Amino acid sequence: MNIYYWCPFLSKVATVQAVLNSAISVKKYSKNKISPYIINTVGEWNQFKNIIDEKNIKLVNFIESKSLYKSLPRYSYLKSRFSYTLIFFLTILQLYKFLDKRTKNDIFVIHLISSLPLLLILLFNFKCKFILRISGYPKLNFFRKLLWKLCRDKLSIILCPTEDTKENLISKKIFNLKTYHVLCDPIIEVSKFSRMKREKISSLLNDKKYIINIGRLTRQKNQKFLIEGFYEILKLDPNLYLIVLGEGELENELKKISSKLNIENRILFLGYRENVFNYLNNAKCFILTSDWEDPGFVLIEAAFSRVPIISANCPNGPNEILENGNGGYLFKSNDQADFIRKFKKFINENDNLLKKKKLKVLKKSKNYTCFRHFQNLQKILISTYE
Repeated sequence: MNIYYWCPFLSKVATVQAVLNSAISVKKYSKNKISPYIINTVGEWNQFKNIIDEKNIKLVNFIESKSLYKSLPRYSYLKSRFSYTLIFFLTILQLYKFLDKRTKNDIFVIHLISSLPLLLILLFNFKCKFILRISGYPKLNFFRKLLWKLCRDKLSIILCPTEDTKENLISKKIFNLKTYHVLCDPIIEVSKFSRMKREKISSLLNDKKYIINIGRLTRQKNQKFLIEGFYEILKLDPNLYLIVLGEGELENELKKISSKLNIENRILFLGYRENVFNYLNNAKCFILTSDWEDPGFVLIEAAFSRVPIISANCPNGPNEILENGNGGYLFKSNDQADFIRKFKKFINENDNLLKKKKLKVLKKSKNYTCFRHFQNLQKILISTYE
C-alpha cells in the first residue's frame, strides 16, 4: 500500500510538521507494509530534504525548479492568495496525470490547497482512495462548503483533529456520517524530546524570568491582545519578561505597540525557532491568545513539556485539550479582564493543584505522539478498507 501526502505550503505552518511526522511514523512503524510519499509541488519540501532522505521518505517532484518556491510572494493575505492560485494552475495538469496513474491500493491524503485535488476528484473518476484531512479550524465559506458536499461520495475518510470539529461538521451535514474519524496530529516525537529540551537557549534570556508565546505573528494568533495584557501583568510582577517565538507580517506592528506602551525592553521577539521545547522548559507559563486553534500544536508541546498553560477559550481545540480548564487556565477570548483574573489565579495557585493540572494535560498530550498517531491511523485504514 502506498500513501501520498498532498500539502503545498508557503510558510512553515504547523500542518507541515504534522505531515512530515505522519510520513515518518508510517515509515517507521508500519514495518514496510505502507510506503509514504510526499508530493513536492513547487519545491516547498526541498528545505526538509535532509530529514526526508534520512528517514527514507520519497518525494514526488512536480516542478524541478529550485528557485520557484523561494520567489513566491507571501506574508500578506493578497500575496499568499496570489501564490496559492499560481500553484493551483502550475500543478493542475501534473496532479491529474499523477492521479490517473494511481491504483486501487493507493491512498491520497489531502491537506492544504485542498480545492485543487477536490476539483479533479469531482470532474474525473480515479482508482485510488481519497482522504480529506481537516487541517485546523475550518472556515466554511460558500465555495468550500459546496465543493466538500459535491465531493463527499468520493471521499472515503474525513480526518478531524478534534472531537469538537467532528461534531461541528456533522451538524453541518456536509459529509457522509460513516466517513468521520478523529485523528490526533503527530506533534511529539518522543525520542527527540529529551534532547531538545536540554539544548541551550538564547543568551539574551540568561537569568531572566519569562512567560512565553509561540506562533506566527498573524491576526489569528492575536499577539496584540497578549502585549496589551502583558502591560497589566507587569503591574503584578515587574520582573517578568515576555518571549515571543515566531515570525510573520505583523512583527513591526507588534513592536510598535510594545514601544507605545513603553514595555519594549520587557518583550523579546526571537523569531522562528526550530526547537521550542528548550524555551518552554525554562518558562514560567505558556500563554495562547489565538482567535481560533484546532487543536493548537503549541498547546500540545507546552503540555508535554509540563509547563502551566493559560489559553483563550477559542474554537476549537483549547477547551478539549485543557479539559474545560481542569488541565490549565481558560479565559474568555479577547476579554482582558478575564485574562488578568486567570493570570492572577495562576500565580497564586496551590502547588499541588498546579501539579495536578500539569499531569492531567500531560496525559492528554500523549495522544499526540508519533507512535500513537500511527496506531490510530492504522486502525482507521483497516476498519475502512479491509
